Amino acid sequence: MSKNKNVESHNKLVVFQGKKVRRAWRDNEWYYSLVDIVRVLTDSANPTDYLKKIRKRDKELGFYIGTNCPQVEMETFTGKKRQTLAGNTKDAFRLIQSIPSKKAEPFKQWLAQVGKERLDEIENPELAQARMKEIYEKKGYPKGWIDKRLRGMAIRQNLTDEWEKRGIKEQRDFSILTAEIAKATFGMTPSQYKNFKKLPKKSKINLRDHMDDLELIFTMLGERVTTEISQKEKPVSFEDNKGVAIRGGKVAGNARKETEKELGRSVISKKNFLGKINKKELK
Repeated sequence: MSKNKNVESHNKLVVFQGKKVRRAWRDNEWYYSLVDIVRVLTDSANPTDYLKKIRKRDKELGFYIGTNCPQVEMETFTGKKRQTLAGNTKDAFRLIQSIPSKKAEPFKQWLAQVGKERLDEIENPELAQARMKEIYEKKGYPKGWIDKRLRGMAIRQNLTDEWEKRGIKEQRDFSILTAEIAKATFGMTPSQYKNFKKLPKKSKINLRDHMDDLELIFTMLGERVTTEISQKEKPVSFEDNKGVAIRGGKVAGNARKETEKELGRSVISKKNFLGKINKKELK
C-alpha cells in the first residue's frame, strides 16, 4: 500500500493493492471518495449501490455520512468532473466499520498511520509546519513567501487562542473580529478583498494564499498588535474585543499608509496566485 506520487497535481490519487482511491485537499486535510473505498474493500460490481445499501442497513452510518460527508468535486476515472461523496480520515474509519471485509485491515492500518501523523503534529507543531511547507512548495510558491505565510499562521493561532481566553467562542464572532482588523489595516473586509483580487466568490479559497509579501506582513502586524493589546487589557465583552481589534488594525493600517508614501505605490495588490494552485481547490 503506497501513495502514488507520480500522478498529476490536479488528479490526486492514492493506490491500495493496485486499486485507486480519489482524494481532494479540502479544509487543510485530505478527503477520500467513499465509493472508491467501497470498491477497494468489497470488489462490488456496483460500489455506489453497495454504499446505498449499507447506509440503509446501518442507519447510524447513513445519518453520520449525511451529516458529516460533503460532496467534493473529483475527476472520474474517465476524466469527467463530478461531485463525489467524500470523507476525511475519521469519516473513512466510520465507513470501514460497517464493511465486513478482510481487506479492510490494511486500509485501517494506513488510515491509522495518517491519524498518528496528525496526533504527532499536535504534540510537535513543527511537524505540521513542515507538512504545510511541503504543500506550498508543491504548489509553486517561493520560499520567502512560504516562510512569511507559515509565520502568519502562527500569529493567527496566537490571536484566536487569545480571543478564546476572552470568551470568544462562535465562528461568526471570530469572522467579525477578523473583518474589523482587515478593514482597519487595508480598508476592506476579507470578502471585499477577495472580490478586489478577483478570487472566486463561492470558493473556500484562503485570501492569504493570494497575498504578496507586504500584504502578508501588514496582516501579521495587525493581528499581532491586536493580540498584544488584548493580553495587556484583557477585554471582557465582545464589543471590547471589537474595539481592540480595530485599534490593532489601525496600527497596521497607519504603517501601511506610511509605507505607501515611501514606495510611491499601493501595498494593496490585485495580484493573486490562481495560476499556481490546483483549480479544483477553488470549488
